[in-house]
Amino acid sequence: MNPLLVVTGGTKGIGRAVVERFAEGGFDAVVCARNEQDLRQIKHDIEGSVAEVLEGFDDAVVPTIFPFAADLEKRTEVDRLIEFIRSLARPVSALVNNVGIFLPGQIYSEPEGTFETTMNLNVASVYHLTRGLIGDMMNQRSGHIFMMGSTASITAYPNGGSYCISKFALLGLAKELREEMKPYGVKVTTLLPGATYTDSWAASGLPETRFMQAADIAEVIWSAYHLSAGAVVEEILLRPQMGDIK
Repeated sequence: MNPLLVVTGGTKGIGRAVVERFAEGGFDAVVCARNEQDLRQIKHDIEGSVAEVLEGFDDAVVPTIFPFAADLEKRTEVDRLIEFIRSLARPVSALVNNVGIFLPGQIYSEPEGTFETTMNLNVASVYHLTRGLIGDMMNQRSGHIFMMGSTASITAYPNGGSYCISKFALLGLAKELREEMKPYGVKVTTLLPGATYTDSWAASGLPETRFMQAADIAEVIWSAYHLSAGAVVEEILLRPQMGDIK
């Protein structure tokens, strides 16, 4: 049986790149996103492309993508996702808490509700999903949890508003979880990437070469996952070669 990966926000950008990289490495994956059409597409694309690569290998097992549509801003939807993962009756080898939202603004002037929306998706959903799955990881004394932070987790900027608050909070969550999981063999790693070329940057007018690629982040996660049991990368700070985009 293939090991199991869980990725939230998994149909685009960094999330999709992570699913692709782990599927190439022989993982099945639960992929959560809001758009059902995007979920059907990623299942078709990844299962088809990996099957093509593995054609001719008699003992090869084509990875399975388990799509799950949910809006993780809502606690009830997080609970549904947890129930679905548990229904598979399989240990989760890696959880990538990638889902998030960026709403630019400043604390004193951003629209009412921005804070709640941002914190619910960027922090609360991660907290509740991780709590729902971590008990089994503790029991099996293995597993790796990845938190998708940002350079905004360590550096505030004027138009960051609630987004910066949420990413600082996410880093704090990860640090606490790391301390709690040390005795159980469960690893916790926080990614702190700078500008990565995804749909949100496509209209910026900047050349794609100015950004990191989503595949860069996925490869770093893959490498961190494969360290020996006695080693963990706690935080990984990545920036474009030419520095932050301001």
